[in-house]
Amino acid sequence: MNTFASIKELLSTLVREHRLLTEMFEKRKALSYKYDFALELVDFNEDRIHYLINHSVIRQNGNFLEIDDQFLQFFEQVLEVNEDINISSINENIKNVKENIIYYLQENNELRKYNYLRTVKNALRKIGNVTFRNVIDLKRNTDNTFKNEPSYKVKKTKLENLDAKRIDINNFILQTDRLITEEEQTFFKSALDDELNRLIIQLKLQLNECRHNLIEIQKQIIEYLNQIKYQSGVIEKLRQLKYLRDQFTIKAHTDINTAIAANNAVLFERNPSYPLKLSLAYLQQNNDAYTSILKISKKIKSGVKLKLPIAGSISNNYLALTTEEEIQVNVEEVRNSFLASGNNLFDFILAYPFEKELSFDEKVTVYCQLISQYEESLTVTQNYATQNEVEYAMVYPK
Repeated sequence: MNTFASIKELLSTLVREHRLLTEMFEKRKALSYKYDFALELVDFNEDRIHYLINHSVIRQNGNFLEIDDQFLQFFEQVLEVNEDINISSINENIKNVKENIIYYLQENNELRKYNYLRTVKNALRKIGNVTFRNVIDLKRNTDNTFKNEPSYKVKKTKLENLDAKRIDINNFILQTDRLITEEEQTFFKSALDDELNRLIIQLKLQLNECRHNLIEIQKQIIEYLNQIKYQSGVIEKLRQLKYLRDQFTIKAHTDINTAIAANNAVLFERNPSYPLKLSLAYLQQNNDAYTSILKISKKIKSGVKLKLPIAGSISNNYLALTTEEEIQVNVEEVRNSFLASGNNLFDFILAYPFEKELSFDEKVTVYCQLISQYEESLTVTQNYATQNEVEYAMVYPK
């Protein structure tokens, strides 16, 4: 097994393989991560995977890979997603504080005394953070166990183990409290500085908050255990009743009929109905009543099929064929005749023999149609004339 030569090498490796490590960390709850999937994330370069295996970043088990416990624990602790309750680390930090306090009091060299003091500060800081994190994990694990564990026996055992861990955490909180308030007063008075004083105050606040949360967790665990006990008892009774029913002996071996007859629960009552008859005058005059009737009629489907009356025969007068003729003006023919003449367009149209008699206004309309449709073959001058209060331009053929 190889080790990283420097921090730079470790960080560069994690950065280079961040895609693979991210994918494996997100799927850490799965039982296995296939080697072929990892190969795709390293661009099918097996040397990169072997490098991680040789440096104990990941482990290989046959055709499957998983992140090494050391790095997995590091990622979970830094990202604060660890679900395991680590009580031993609190105990180790308490022992570490006591040992370094002894070293500090026995040491005469100021530099080494400062190093021991710094170790005590780091241990106190870890005690507060780890305790607070364990309380959060304990709360989450308690809820998840009660809500997601399908087996009642396993659920009960897990909750009892979580309650034991709660007691252990509470004991460590008491030990830490005695350590900083009673047992090591000589050290804290002689080595007290601003940073240490600030750490002690912060630690007391964290421990006090953890203590209150543990009380709530205890109440919750007791409530969950009582619910499990009640639910398991109900299920056991239901199983016995189902067995007797399947054996057709439930009436002979139990007093189920008497129990049901004596039970006045609302569940066994019929739904009450309150008929209310409205007057015809109210239904005919009130708009809200009419709206309600329409809504009810949409929900009610009547089985009566209405027969529509057959219509009578159509009169022969409506079936007789009639022809209507409409004479239209052939504008193109009028244009051709005008181009062959030498008169102006308006006078030409007034004198033109149309197939049907046109009024003056209709002839004006034909005049406008010819100009708009055949402008390229006409010469529109700047001279104007007036007839019947209509002013028109003098137009000649080109």
